[in-house]
Amino acid sequence: MNQTDLTKLMMDLKDKGLTVAFAESCTAGLLAAEFVKAKGSSDVLLGSLVVYQPEVKQKLLGVNKDTLSLYTAESQQVTNEMVMGLKKQLNASISVAITGLMGEGGSETTEKPVGSTFISILYDGKAEEFREVFKGNTEAIRQKQVEFTFQKIQGILDEHYSR
Repeated sequence: MNQTDLTKLMMDLKDKGLTVAFAESCTAGLLAAEFVKAKGSSDVLLGSLVVYQPEVKQKLLGVNKDTLSLYTAESQQVTNEMVMGLKKQLNASISVAITGLMGEGGSETTEKPVGSTFISILYDGKAEEFREVFKGNTEAIRQKQVEFTFQKIQGILDEHYSR
């Protein structure tokens, strides 16, 4: 998302009186770091929790240990629990949680290759889930994850918050 698009996103959020919070695993704070590049972010961003390790997901966001064991830390189920915990912690208008598989090994399978990304966005009593597989090295994947997430937030604004 270029600077013009990011500024539009920020102004749309600000004009509608909406706040945003992130729970970041695979992006390790990059969502928040990119988000604050836009003017007006201090009026919109409540905060971002970097919850990289499963134990931190449990402790800070209340992700169930059984969910982590059954589905792995890189799963839609865990991301859904992360976004619910984030909503409880920061109560933003739009809560966004992201997890993903950034390297070989771990929970990688043919159905869940490196680059698999899971995003949950909770807003106005609704939730949207996204699963994408991004290609490239770790940094390229993280940049694509951020771009995709910001586009999805803009899409939600355009579809659900237009006045």
